[in-house]
This record gives sequence, C-alpha cells and structure tokens, in this order.
Amino acid sequence: MASDAPSGLPRNFLRPCLLLLLAEQPSHGYDLLEQLTDLGLEQTDPGGLYRALRAMEQERLIQSWWEPSDSGPARRTYVVTDDGRDWLHAWSGSLREVRRLLGRYLDRYEELFEGASVEVMP
Repeated sequence: MASDAPSGLPRNFLRPCLLLLLAEQPSHGYDLLEQLTDLGLEQTDPGGLYRALRAMEQERLIQSWWEPSDSGPARRTYVVTDDGRDWLHAWSGSLREVRRLLGRYLDRYEELFEGASVEVMP
C-alpha cells in the first residue's frame, strides 16, 4: 500500500497539502493527485486522498459539488472554506516550528559528523 507521505513527515501531512492546493484554486480529485506529485508526494494513494477529502468535508474544512464535464462523467469540485483556511494557517505555524527545530538538530548533527555519508530513509 502506498503511503501518503515519505517517512519522517508529520502524520496526516496530506491534509495541509490538500488545503494549500485548494486555497490556491478549486480543484478535482484527479487534479489534486497530480498537484501532490509536484509538492513531492509522489506515491499518494488515491483511496487515501478521497478519504482525506471526505473527512475534511465532514469537518467543514472544505466543501464540494458535482460539475458536468464536456469530456466525461461529472466531476466533484473541491474548495477550501474559511474554517479550512484557519486550519491551514495553524498547520503552517506548527510546520514552521518543526522546521526551526529540525534546523537546529541538523546543524548540530552536521557539525558532529561533518563529511559523513547520509542515507535517506524510504
């Protein structure tokens, strides 16, 4: 089963990524999958994506509606709500703090093991 994010990323990192993409512009599920790849989440499970979207809609962080399509079946369009934007701002603040702490950790690590070979965990 494909994961939502590479190891080391915060649990449920998919959610702030989806909110960010939807804050940029309304979108469809398939388009969101492609945009997640651009963010570096290359192995996003489509089932996990739709479960996350459904959960966020139940929490009123996003809303959706069906739109007819000229090239196929109707597609669901998702947009972020005001509550979703508030949640996105809070997540971004937390991620900034994590980035600050990781920076301090990596600075000390690199100082201690300067020139050491480093592997990336899958």
